[in-house]
Amino acid sequence: MNKIKQDRGEIYVLIQAVLLIALFFGPADLFGKPETVYYPLWLAGRALFYLGLGIALWAAIALGPNLTPMPKPKRNGELIQTGIYKLVRHPIYFGVILLSFGWAATLQSWYTLAVAIALLIFFDLKSRKEEEWLLEKFPSYQDYQQRTKKLIPLIY
Repeated sequence: MNKIKQDRGEIYVLIQAVLLIALFFGPADLFGKPETVYYPLWLAGRALFYLGLGIALWAAIALGPNLTPMPKPKRNGELIQTGIYKLVRHPIYFGVILLSFGWAATLQSWYTLAVAIALLIFFDLKSRKEEEWLLEKFPSYQDYQQRTKKLIPLIY
């Protein structure tokens, strides 16, 4: 029996995993690390990290049974537009972006900052493909796009 491969965005999940591993387990001193840590930046980084983690967890819980690691929505999934999803269309990505920049500020290295920027760009690209699938599945998604920012509340 010939299996037909269904694209659900597996490559995006793989790239995301590689970027997150690079962020947390990569060589933080690759491009140089400051001789002394600037404590206010370290403190702000920790706060941003935990804020991002909290937002990502809140958004994942709000999705409930709709949560999937794949960017393609579940066949029997529902469109969530309430709670944190009223503020931003991709709050899990937003949370991971915040925690990535928080981690970069905590470590204060150019390498982690570069990976955090790469994650921001990646989530913008990934969300574009995800939104194509969401538009196919949910006719009301276009209205949701018009009234809700994509990745950063009130900004973008």
